[in-house]
Amino acid sequence: MTDQSQGVLPDHAIAAMIAAGRITCDAPDAGQVQPASLDLRLGTVAYRVRASFLSGKGRKVEDRIAEFEMHRMDLTHGAVLEKGCVYVVPLLEALDLPADVTAVCNAKSSTGRVDCLTRVIADGGTEFDRIPAGYTGPLYAEICPRSFSVKVAPGLRLNQIRFRRGQAVLSDAELAARHAETPLVDGLPVIDEGLGFSVDLTPTETGIVGYRAKPHTGVIDLTRIAAHDVSDFWEEVRSEKGRIILDPGAFYILVSREAVTIPPDCAAEMSPYLAMVGEFRVHYAGFFDPGFGHGVPARGVLEVRCHEAPFVLEHGQVVGRLVYERMAGPPETLYGAGIASNYQGQGLKLSKHFKA
Repeated sequence: MTDQSQGVLPDHAIAAMIAAGRITCDAPDAGQVQPASLDLRLGTVAYRVRASFLSGKGRKVEDRIAEFEMHRMDLTHGAVLEKGCVYVVPLLEALDLPADVTAVCNAKSSTGRVDCLTRVIADGGTEFDRIPAGYTGPLYAEICPRSFSVKVAPGLRLNQIRFRRGQAVLSDAELAARHAETPLVDGLPVIDEGLGFSVDLTPTETGIVGYRAKPHTGVIDLTRIAAHDVSDFWEEVRSEKGRIILDPGAFYILVSREAVTIPPDCAAEMSPYLAMVGEFRVHYAGFFDPGFGHGVPARGVLEVRCHEAPFVLEHGQVVGRLVYERMAGPPETLYGAGIASNYQGQGLKLSKHFKA
Protein backbone atom coordinates (compact mmCIF):
# COMPACT_ATOMS: atom_id res chain seq x y z
CA MET A 1 0.00 0.00 0.00
CA THR A 2 1.38 3.35 -1.00
CA ASP A 3 -1.08 5.66 0.74
CA GLN A 4 0.15 6.33 4.28
CA SER A 5 -2.63 8.71 5.31
CA GLN A 6 -3.94 8.52 8.87
CA GLY A 7 -7.47 7.32 9.50
CA VAL A 8 -9.89 4.54 8.61
CA LEU A 9 -8.84 2.72 5.44
CA PRO A 10 -11.35 2.96 2.57
CA ASP A 11 -12.56 0.20 0.25
CA HIS A 12 -9.81 0.55 -2.36
CA ALA A 13 -7.11 0.34 0.35
CA ILE A 14 -8.75 -2.84 1.70
CA ALA A 15 -8.82 -4.28 -1.82
CA ALA A 16 -5.12 -3.44 -2.15
CA MET A 17 -4.39 -5.29 1.11
CA ILE A 18 -6.19 -8.35 -0.26
CA ALA A 19 -4.22 -8.15 -3.51
CA ALA A 20 -0.96 -7.83 -1.56
CA GLY A 21 -1.74 -10.84 0.65
CA ARG A 22 -2.11 -8.72 3.79
CA ILE A 23 -5.63 -10.12 4.05
CA THR A 24 -6.15 -13.74 3.08
CA CYS A 25 -9.52 -13.66 1.40
CA ASP A 26 -9.79 -16.37 -1.25
CA ALA A 27 -12.51 -15.68 -3.81
CA PRO A 28 -14.06 -12.64 -2.09
CA ASP A 29 -17.83 -12.49 -2.30
CA ALA A 30 -19.51 -9.68 -4.19
CA GLY A 31 -20.06 -6.79 -1.81
CA GLN A 32 -17.76 -8.20 0.85
CA VAL A 33 -15.59 -5.08 0.70
CA GLN A 34 -17.70 -2.24 2.10
CA PRO A 35 -16.91 1.51 1.91
CA ALA A 36 -14.90 1.41 5.15
CA SER A 37 -14.86 -2.23 6.25
CA LEU A 38 -14.60 -5.85 5.18
CA ASP A 39 -17.27 -8.44 5.92
CA LEU A 40 -15.87 -11.60 7.53
CA ARG A 41 -17.21 -15.03 6.53
CA LEU A 42 -17.85 -18.15 8.59
CA GLY A 43 -15.87 -21.27 7.81
CA THR A 44 -17.09 -24.86 7.66
CA VAL A 45 -16.99 -25.98 11.30
CA ALA A 46 -18.37 -24.68 14.61
CA TYR A 47 -16.98 -25.72 17.99
CA ARG A 48 -19.41 -25.80 20.91
CA VAL A 49 -17.40 -24.64 23.92
CA ARG A 50 -18.15 -24.57 27.65
CA ALA A 51 -17.68 -20.84 28.00
CA SER A 52 -16.54 -17.68 26.29
CA PHE A 53 -12.78 -17.13 26.40
CA LEU A 54 -9.89 -15.03 25.17
CA SER A 55 -6.78 -16.73 23.88
CA GLY A 56 -4.46 -14.74 26.15
CA LYS A 57 -0.99 -13.40 25.54
CA GLY A 58 1.26 -15.91 23.78
CA ARG A 59 -1.50 -18.48 23.30
CA LYS A 60 -3.38 -19.70 20.24
CA VAL A 61 -7.14 -19.88 19.89
CA GLU A 62 -6.97 -23.45 18.54
CA ASP A 63 -5.23 -24.56 21.75
CA ARG A 64 -7.93 -22.93 23.89
CA ILE A 65 -10.64 -24.59 21.78
CA ALA A 66 -9.04 -27.94 22.60
CA GLU A 67 -9.37 -27.07 26.31
CA PHE A 68 -13.02 -26.04 26.22
CA GLU A 69 -14.54 -27.96 23.30
CA MET A 70 -17.66 -30.00 24.01
CA HIS A 71 -18.38 -31.07 20.43
CA ARG A 72 -17.96 -29.83 16.87
CA MET A 73 -20.52 -29.30 14.12
CA ASP A 74 -20.13 -29.47 10.36
CA LEU A 75 -21.67 -26.31 8.87
CA THR A 76 -21.37 -27.42 5.24
CA HIS A 77 -25.09 -27.99 4.81
CA GLY A 78 -26.15 -25.53 7.49
CA ALA A 79 -26.54 -26.08 11.24
CA VAL A 80 -28.49 -24.58 14.13
CA LEU A 81 -26.68 -22.72 16.89
CA GLU A 82 -28.78 -23.01 20.03
CA LYS A 83 -29.87 -20.03 22.11
CA GLY A 84 -27.72 -19.58 25.21
CA CYS A 85 -24.83 -21.70 23.95
CA VAL A 86 -21.33 -20.50 22.98
CA TYR A 87 -19.66 -21.47 19.70
CA VAL A 88 -16.33 -20.67 18.07
CA VAL A 89 -16.11 -20.70 14.28
CA PRO A 90 -12.85 -20.26 12.34
CA LEU A 91 -13.29 -17.51 9.74
CA LEU A 92 -12.31 -17.75 6.09
CA GLU A 93 -10.16 -14.62 6.38
CA ALA A 94 -6.73 -14.31 8.01
CA LEU A 95 -4.44 -11.32 8.47
CA ASP A 96 -0.83 -10.25 7.96
CA LEU A 97 -1.15 -6.64 9.05
CA PRO A 98 1.46 -3.96 8.36
CA ALA A 99 3.28 -2.66 11.42
CA ASP A 100 1.31 0.60 11.36
CA VAL A 101 -2.20 -0.76 10.81
CA THR A 102 -4.57 -1.92 13.56
CA ALA A 103 -8.02 -3.43 13.15
CA VAL A 104 -11.28 -3.38 15.06
CA CYS A 105 -14.21 -5.74 14.54
CA ASN A 106 -17.91 -5.47 15.19
CA ALA A 107 -21.09 -7.40 14.55
CA LYS A 108 -22.95 -6.47 11.39
CA SER A 109 -26.21 -4.59 11.87
CA SER A 110 -28.36 -7.57 10.90
CA THR A 111 -26.55 -9.75 13.43
CA GLY A 112 -27.16 -7.38 16.32
CA ARG A 113 -30.81 -6.96 15.42
CA VAL A 114 -31.48 -10.66 16.04
CA ASP A 115 -29.66 -10.42 19.39
CA CYS A 116 -26.84 -12.71 18.31
CA LEU A 117 -23.76 -11.80 20.31
CA THR A 118 -20.72 -12.33 18.12
CA ARG A 119 -17.15 -11.17 18.65
CA VAL A 120 -13.85 -11.79 16.91
CA ILE A 121 -10.97 -13.43 18.75
CA ALA A 122 -7.39 -13.77 17.55
CA ASP A 123 -4.22 -15.56 18.65
CA GLY A 124 -2.60 -13.83 21.62
CA GLY A 125 -5.67 -11.68 22.10
CA THR A 126 -6.41 -10.00 25.43
CA GLU A 127 -9.49 -8.14 24.14
CA PHE A 128 -12.43 -9.07 21.97
CA ASP A 129 -12.71 -7.41 18.56
CA ARG A 130 -9.30 -5.69 18.79
CA ILE A 131 -6.45 -6.72 16.49
CA PRO A 132 -3.02 -5.15 17.17
CA ALA A 133 -0.75 -3.64 14.54
CA GLY A 134 1.42 -6.21 12.78
CA TYR A 135 -0.81 -9.17 13.72
CA THR A 136 -0.26 -12.26 11.61
CA GLY A 137 -2.61 -15.18 12.02
CA PRO A 138 -6.15 -16.56 11.80
CA LEU A 139 -9.40 -15.03 12.98
CA TYR A 140 -12.31 -16.70 14.78
CA ALA A 141 -15.87 -15.67 15.53
CA GLU A 142 -17.30 -16.37 18.97
CA ILE A 143 -21.08 -16.66 18.59
CA CYS A 144 -23.66 -16.75 21.38
CA PRO A 145 -27.30 -16.45 20.25
CA ARG A 146 -29.19 -14.66 23.03
CA SER A 147 -32.91 -14.41 22.16
CA PHE A 148 -33.28 -16.84 19.25
CA SER A 149 -31.60 -20.00 17.99
CA VAL A 150 -30.14 -19.32 14.55
CA LYS A 151 -29.22 -21.36 11.49
CA VAL A 152 -25.86 -20.58 9.89
CA ALA A 153 -23.78 -21.87 6.99
CA PRO A 154 -20.27 -21.36 5.56
CA GLY A 155 -19.76 -17.97 3.96
CA LEU A 156 -22.36 -16.26 6.16
CA ARG A 157 -21.23 -12.77 7.20
CA LEU A 158 -21.94 -12.02 10.84
CA ASN A 159 -18.93 -9.82 11.61
CA GLN A 160 -17.07 -7.00 9.93
CA ILE A 161 -13.57 -5.59 10.33
CA ARG A 162 -12.32 -2.02 9.97
CA PHE A 163 -8.67 -1.09 9.48
CA ARG A 164 -7.03 2.03 10.88
CA ARG A 165 -3.72 3.78 10.55
CA GLY A 166 -3.05 6.08 13.49
CA GLN A 167 -5.75 7.86 15.47
CA ALA A 168 -8.30 9.95 13.65
CA VAL A 169 -11.19 10.44 16.09
CA LEU A 170 -12.82 13.84 15.64
CA SER A 171 -12.72 15.99 18.76
CA ASP A 172 -15.86 17.60 20.14
CA ALA A 173 -14.70 20.94 18.76
CA GLU A 174 -14.23 19.41 15.31
CA LEU A 175 -17.67 17.78 15.49
CA ALA A 176 -19.27 21.07 16.45
CA ALA A 177 -17.53 22.87 13.59
CA ARG A 178 -18.61 20.20 11.10
CA HIS A 179 -22.20 20.30 12.34
CA ALA A 180 -22.26 24.09 11.96
CA GLU A 181 -21.05 23.73 8.37
CA THR A 182 -23.16 20.72 7.37
CA PRO A 183 -25.57 19.29 9.97
CA LEU A 184 -24.62 15.85 11.26
CA VAL A 185 -27.94 15.45 13.07
CA ASP A 186 -31.32 17.09 12.81
CA GLY A 187 -32.08 19.39 15.71
CA LEU A 188 -29.75 20.65 18.42
CA PRO A 189 -26.69 18.37 18.71
CA VAL A 190 -25.57 16.83 22.01
CA ILE A 191 -21.79 16.69 21.66
CA ASP A 192 -19.87 15.02 24.48
CA GLU A 193 -17.03 12.68 23.45
CA GLY A 194 -19.02 12.02 20.31
CA LEU A 195 -22.44 12.88 18.96
CA GLY A 196 -25.16 11.89 21.42
CA PHE A 197 -28.46 10.44 20.32
CA SER A 198 -31.69 9.74 22.17
CA VAL A 199 -34.56 7.28 21.93
CA ASP A 200 -37.78 7.98 20.05
CA LEU A 201 -40.88 6.80 21.92
CA THR A 202 -43.48 8.83 20.04
CA PRO A 203 -45.98 6.45 18.45
CA THR A 204 -45.87 5.95 14.69
CA GLU A 205 -49.02 5.87 12.56
CA THR A 206 -49.40 2.26 13.65
CA GLY A 207 -48.82 3.17 17.32
CA ILE A 208 -45.66 1.04 17.44
CA VAL A 209 -42.50 2.44 19.07
CA GLY A 210 -40.46 -0.76 19.02
CA TYR A 211 -40.35 -4.54 19.19
CA ARG A 212 -39.62 -6.97 22.00
CA ALA A 213 -38.22 -10.44 21.38
CA LYS A 214 -40.62 -13.27 22.22
CA PRO A 215 -39.19 -15.74 24.75
CA HIS A 216 -40.08 -19.03 23.02
CA THR A 217 -39.74 -19.08 19.24
CA GLY A 218 -38.52 -21.16 16.35
CA VAL A 219 -35.20 -20.83 14.55
CA ILE A 220 -34.16 -17.79 12.52
CA ASP A 221 -32.41 -18.94 9.34
CA LEU A 222 -29.75 -16.27 8.86
CA THR A 223 -29.10 -17.47 5.32
CA ARG A 224 -32.60 -16.41 4.20
CA ILE A 225 -33.66 -12.82 3.54
CA ALA A 226 -37.23 -11.55 4.10
CA ALA A 227 -38.30 -15.10 4.94
CA HIS A 228 -39.66 -14.90 8.49
CA ASP A 229 -42.97 -13.59 9.84
CA VAL A 230 -42.43 -10.78 12.33
CA SER A 231 -45.24 -11.98 14.60
CA ASP A 232 -43.55 -15.36 15.08
CA PHE A 233 -40.57 -13.75 16.80
CA TRP A 234 -41.50 -10.26 17.99
CA GLU A 235 -44.10 -8.52 20.13
CA GLU A 236 -45.04 -4.97 19.20
CA VAL A 237 -44.18 -2.32 21.80
CA ARG A 238 -46.58 0.61 22.04
CA SER A 239 -46.52 3.79 24.08
CA GLU A 240 -49.15 6.47 24.61
CA LYS A 241 -47.25 8.54 27.19
CA GLY A 242 -43.80 8.66 25.64
CA ARG A 243 -42.29 6.05 27.91
CA ILE A 244 -41.99 2.30 28.27
CA ILE A 245 -40.91 0.04 31.12
CA LEU A 246 -38.08 -2.29 30.20
CA ASP A 247 -38.29 -5.79 31.68
CA PRO A 248 -35.11 -7.33 33.10
CA GLY A 249 -33.45 -9.66 30.62
CA ALA A 250 -35.73 -8.66 27.74
CA PHE A 251 -34.38 -7.55 24.36
CA TYR A 252 -35.89 -4.62 22.47
CA ILE A 253 -35.51 -3.01 19.06
CA LEU A 254 -36.06 0.75 19.28
CA VAL A 255 -35.02 3.72 17.15
CA SER A 256 -33.18 6.99 17.70
CA ARG A 257 -35.10 10.25 17.75
CA GLU A 258 -32.44 11.91 15.61
CA ALA A 259 -31.66 11.34 11.96
CA VAL A 260 -27.89 11.19 11.60
CA THR A 261 -25.49 11.77 8.74
CA ILE A 262 -22.04 10.30 8.16
CA PRO A 263 -20.18 12.54 5.68
CA PRO A 264 -18.33 10.87 2.79
CA ASP A 265 -14.93 11.62 4.39
CA CYS A 266 -15.85 10.11 7.78
CA ALA A 267 -16.79 6.81 9.36
CA ALA A 268 -18.48 6.34 12.73
CA GLU A 269 -19.03 3.74 15.41
CA MET A 270 -21.85 3.46 17.92
CA SER A 271 -20.67 3.51 21.53
CA PRO A 272 -22.56 2.99 24.78
CA TYR A 273 -23.53 5.91 26.95
CA LEU A 274 -22.65 6.19 30.61
CA ALA A 275 -23.82 3.16 32.56
CA MET A 276 -24.97 5.47 35.38
CA VAL A 277 -27.88 6.84 33.34
CA GLY A 278 -30.01 3.73 33.65
CA GLU A 279 -30.47 0.03 34.26
CA PHE A 280 -30.07 -0.92 30.61
CA ARG A 281 -27.52 -1.20 27.84
CA VAL A 282 -27.75 -0.17 24.22
CA HIS A 283 -25.96 -2.80 22.17
CA TYR A 284 -23.10 -1.07 20.43
CA ALA A 285 -22.53 -3.44 17.56
CA GLY A 286 -22.50 -0.89 14.83
CA PHE A 287 -20.17 0.57 12.24
CA PHE A 288 -21.63 3.44 10.26
CA ASP A 289 -20.06 3.74 6.83
CA PRO A 290 -19.32 6.91 4.87
CA GLY A 291 -22.51 8.13 3.23
CA PHE A 292 -24.96 6.69 5.78
CA GLY A 293 -27.84 9.14 5.92
CA HIS A 294 -26.06 11.45 3.47
CA GLY A 295 -28.84 13.12 1.50
CA VAL A 296 -31.32 10.50 2.79
CA PRO A 297 -32.24 11.01 6.48
CA ALA A 298 -31.64 7.83 8.46
CA ARG A 299 -32.06 7.09 12.12
CA GLY A 300 -30.06 4.70 14.23
CA VAL A 301 -31.69 1.44 15.29
CA LEU A 302 -31.11 0.69 18.97
CA GLU A 303 -30.65 -2.82 20.34
CA VAL A 304 -31.57 -2.50 24.00
CA ARG A 305 -31.29 -5.00 26.85
CA CYS A 306 -32.48 -4.27 30.38
CA HIS A 307 -30.36 -5.47 33.30
CA GLU A 308 -31.37 -6.51 36.81
CA ALA A 309 -34.28 -4.16 37.58
CA PRO A 310 -37.24 -2.87 35.58
CA PHE A 311 -36.43 0.55 34.16
CA VAL A 312 -38.53 3.40 32.80
CA LEU A 313 -37.16 4.58 29.46
CA GLU A 314 -38.53 7.95 28.38
CA HIS A 315 -38.80 9.73 25.05
CA GLY A 316 -35.75 11.86 24.34
CA GLN A 317 -33.52 10.13 26.87
CA VAL A 318 -29.91 10.08 25.69
CA VAL A 319 -28.88 6.44 25.27
CA GLY A 320 -25.74 6.39 23.14
CA ARG A 321 -23.30 8.28 20.99
CA LEU A 322 -21.60 8.14 17.64
CA VAL A 323 -17.83 8.48 17.57
CA TYR A 324 -16.71 9.96 14.26
CA GLU A 325 -13.35 9.28 12.60
CA ARG A 326 -11.65 10.65 9.53
CA MET A 327 -11.19 8.40 6.54
CA ALA A 328 -7.61 7.90 5.33
CA GLY A 329 -8.95 8.58 1.85
CA PRO A 330 -12.27 8.85 0.05
CA PRO A 331 -13.99 5.51 -0.62
CA GLU A 332 -14.82 4.60 -4.18
CA THR A 333 -18.40 3.74 -3.15
CA LEU A 334 -20.57 5.31 -0.47
CA TYR A 335 -23.11 3.53 1.73
CA GLY A 336 -26.37 3.14 -0.12
CA ALA A 337 -24.93 4.22 -3.48
CA GLY A 338 -25.55 1.19 -5.65
CA ILE A 339 -24.30 -1.42 -3.17
CA ALA A 340 -27.69 -2.72 -1.99
CA SER A 341 -27.34 -1.25 1.50
CA ASN A 342 -30.17 -2.67 3.60
CA TYR A 343 -30.69 0.20 6.02
CA GLN A 344 -30.20 3.46 4.12
CA GLY A 345 -33.04 5.86 4.89
CA GLN A 346 -34.19 3.61 7.72
CA GLY A 347 -36.50 4.31 10.60
CA LEU A 348 -37.66 1.66 13.06
CA LYS A 349 -36.67 -1.52 11.24
CA LEU A 350 -36.03 -5.15 12.10
CA SER A 351 -33.25 -7.13 10.46
CA LYS A 352 -33.35 -8.05 6.79
CA HIS A 353 -34.36 -11.62 7.67
CA PHE A 354 -37.98 -10.59 8.33
CA LYS A 355 -40.78 -9.89 5.92
CA ALA A 356 -41.57 -6.21 5.49
